[in-house]
Amino acid sequence: MTTEPAEAGRDPEAVSKFVEGFAAQLVEAGMQRMPARVFAALLASDSGSLTSAELGESLRVSPAAVSGAVRYLSQQHMVAREREPGSRRERYRVHSNQWYEALTNREAVLKRWESALREGVASLGPDTPAGRRMAETLAFFEFVDGEIAAMMERWRVHREKTFGAG
Repeated sequence: MTTEPAEAGRDPEAVSKFVEGFAAQLVEAGMQRMPARVFAALLASDSGSLTSAELGESLRVSPAAVSGAVRYLSQQHMVAREREPGSRRERYRVHSNQWYEALTNREAVLKRWESALREGVASLGPDTPAGRRMAETLAFFEFVDGEIAAMMERWRVHREKTFGAG
């Protein structure tokens, strides 16, 4: 793996092993392989930020593979694109709160599902077997949505207490 100055003391083989191992865990959880590898590589860099060339070199993949992975990760709010000052090159950065961002983005998806399910209950009728099943599914998503909001607030408090304002 390419090392940044602050990472020079690291064992590149150990870092590579971590990146591939964590990426494999993400793939097992449902993420595509290349975005998982790119995300793990960014997470493992001290700066949390690498260029496409640095990612390609460290992962031994093509610029096109990096580009597709970054596009996916950006859509999932797991990485951000940044322009290098005075350059056309982009850097890709993981946020210190990338999990919070990714989960918060899922709330919008839940709201859309809840809306569609409400329409389904109304269309099928709340007293039909399908309508009751749909109403229970809607109740589940409403419950999860409320729990996520409460959990995220508890996380904000815990994060600030543990890591300081950031």
